[in-house]
Amino acid sequence: MPWKASSVMEERLRFVARLVDGEAMTDVCRDFGISRKTGYKIFDRYKEHGLAALSDRSRRPVRYANQLPQQVEGLIVSLKRDKPHWGAPRGYAHGPCAGHCQQAAE
Repeated sequence: MPWKASSVMEERLRFVARLVDGEAMTDVCRDFGISRKTGYKIFDRYKEHGLAALSDRSRRPVRYANQLPQQVEGLIVSLKRDKPHWGAPRGYAHGPCAGHCQQAAE
């Protein structure tokens, strides 16, 4: 018997359809091989947002912990543009290696 290919959304739709038909969450989760926590998460998203909630969601973080606010970043960039001599020197002539790194590589 050949394998039947199905997408994640189709599987979630079948999962939700069985729950809507009245089957118990525990039985349906066992049949699909997922935890009840995941089953409730899928079903709650469906109840809140409808069919659109069954598609894959982005895994991209909403925000980055170390990212500066846009206004602060813009201020820093404009100050650096206005005062290029402020801040650390650009180049390796004055860094911790100061010519030693290249000699060690040879």
